[in-house]
Amino acid sequence: MTSSSATALSIHSISMSYGSDTVLDGIDISLEAGKVLGLLGPSGCGKTTLLRLVSGLLLPDEGAIEIAGRVVAAPAKGIALPPEQRGLGMVFQDYALWPHMSVAKNVAFPLEMQRCSGAECKERVTKALDRVGLGAMAERRPSELSGGQQQRVAIARAIVAEPPLVLFDEPLSNLDRELRESMVEELSDLVADLNLSAVYVTHDHGEALTLAHQVAVMRGGKIEQLASPDELVTNPATVAVADFLRLGCLLPTKRNADGWHIEGSSMRLPDSPLSADLGTLLVPEWAVQLGGEGPEKFKARVLRAQTRSTGHALTLGIEGTEHLIRLVSARRARIGDLIDISYSPEELRWFPA
Repeated sequence: MTSSSATALSIHSISMSYGSDTVLDGIDISLEAGKVLGLLGPSGCGKTTLLRLVSGLLLPDEGAIEIAGRVVAAPAKGIALPPEQRGLGMVFQDYALWPHMSVAKNVAFPLEMQRCSGAECKERVTKALDRVGLGAMAERRPSELSGGQQQRVAIARAIVAEPPLVLFDEPLSNLDRELRESMVEELSDLVADLNLSAVYVTHDHGEALTLAHQVAVMRGGKIEQLASPDELVTNPATVAVADFLRLGCLLPTKRNADGWHIEGSSMRLPDSPLSADLGTLLVPEWAVQLGGEGPEKFKARVLRAQTRSTGHALTLGIEGTEHLIRLVSARRARIGDLIDISYSPEELRWFPA
């Protein structure tokens, strides 16, 4: 295996089982230094297990893990470095700050474990707190800080020893949605400003798409798709990815003598690139609009309409089917209206059945 100092993390053919249950199956990932990898998926998909393998809390059955070019786990070679020898930074769900310690003492803890000298320790703590914008709060207790400031303390502690990689274990999962949405933007800016190499575990696709340069969508112990956020949204590899990311309306389709239709309806669809006669069609939410601007149209009835700061969130029933489609429109629509929905055929995504 080759490695480079420009590579923060390399995961080679990692597999792991608990008894007869396969938790991870042939995982391969490479993360460039200064980039963020998002591990995204529902509970039980294997993302937390993978993070624990990287941290050293678990050991794989097969494969190898390299951090900044150094092999830290490789069962075939008898290599299994414990967490304290991997030099990683960690940010936990609840930040794990000690309430009886000052902010500076919390941040200094990893350095004290490394027996760093007093003068050097103080200098590095000051530098870390300045980098996260908390230099003036060194002597405060965590309870005196806001949630966002506590998160910054946790990040300062994670970076104070200048690790090659920082692991984020669902750090926003305990917050309510409104606070989480505001803090993910702040966290994204901070991670970018610090130029961190990081692995970010989450079940929230909004967090992953906002924070990460590459996102691994995981399902059943495997990577369903590894791609940039833009690529995931515009070209999901499978129905499972499109469904998990809630990219739009997924419709079962069938080819009849006169062309493709939504299964169980007479609604005619554009030609499909599929060779089989059955498929699934993704109509992306971003690709449809009210009115007749697009070259293709279908009728839909307004079932629900909600006012949002970004426009009107509409739930529509496609005429002649039981299928729903959701979109946000700048135009107002009344419940019960039968309206035209337009789209371009090239914006549709087809998947084998």
